[in-house]
Amino acid sequence: MDKLDAMAIFVAVVQDGGFSAAARRLGVSAPVVTRAVSELEAAMNVRLLVRTTRVVKVTEVGERYAQDCRRVLGELQDIEQAASGSHGAVRGKLVVSASVMYGRLQLNQVVLEYLKRYPETDVECRFIDRNVNLLNEDVDVAIRIGDLPDASFHATPLATVRRVAVAAPAYLKKNGTPKQPKDLEKHTLIAALGVEPGAEWKFREGSGVDAATVAVPVRARLATNSNDHAITAAGEGLGITRVLSYMVEAQLASGELVEVLAKHAPPAVPVQALQHQGLRASRKVRAFIDLAVERLRR
Repeated sequence: MDKLDAMAIFVAVVQDGGFSAAARRLGVSAPVVTRAVSELEAAMNVRLLVRTTRVVKVTEVGERYAQDCRRVLGELQDIEQAASGSHGAVRGKLVVSASVMYGRLQLNQVVLEYLKRYPETDVECRFIDRNVNLLNEDVDVAIRIGDLPDASFHATPLATVRRVAVAAPAYLKKNGTPKQPKDLEKHTLIAALGVEPGAEWKFREGSGVDAATVAVPVRARLATNSNDHAITAAGEGLGITRVLSYMVEAQLASGELVEVLAKHAPPAVPVQALQHQGLRASRKVRAFIDLAVERLRR
């Protein structure tokens, strides 16, 4: 079998989680899929997949190889499009992942503009509050907030966000405004567990290299895994909550909420677009990331 065809079949098996599912999607028989993977393993003398009666698992070598296969196949598609006279065209289906709130508040407008700008594209948005596996779940671009422990993917910086402590003006008028992080011990707190899952909030004392970290224990009157819920409760005057700055951009602008302890806020964290195809990503991926950079950085 042609090596490129075998690579495409292997990638499909990894993405679909099995031989039969890959065969159905590709429109070939299951034996053809099995033979293609076996030929790749024999040619390289490595085990790419571990097969059991119920599941197919990708080995560590297989996962790296699948990433390389996708990159090579994407580059080949670019070469063929350029040779056929479609150089510069942006087309095809793009799968984008982000957290629920970031998708709704920040990324949605990028997606809509992308669809208007590139009429030959389709977009599937997977807004979910967990880190997806780009390779196994067939995701082209994932938006991640925070530092990335895994350097095996290419990341493009889009923006930064801050952890902000906020409260309603009515609450602060009644209970006073905290001046130091330790003052929070006298206030009613609302824990947004999606942002701050631990039992303490960390702040900064001082500035520059001399800045120290101060941890404040959180005894929350309301703890919720819904960021929207925490923000609504704070807006109703129930207490002080801490969320990411983009989540309360509108409320801060309108005056519904007020930031407190701003000079003690921890350092901003990056928002990055993650892709598994590296610098030679497909044209549709590059176009989306370029647009996201243009919109979100400003």
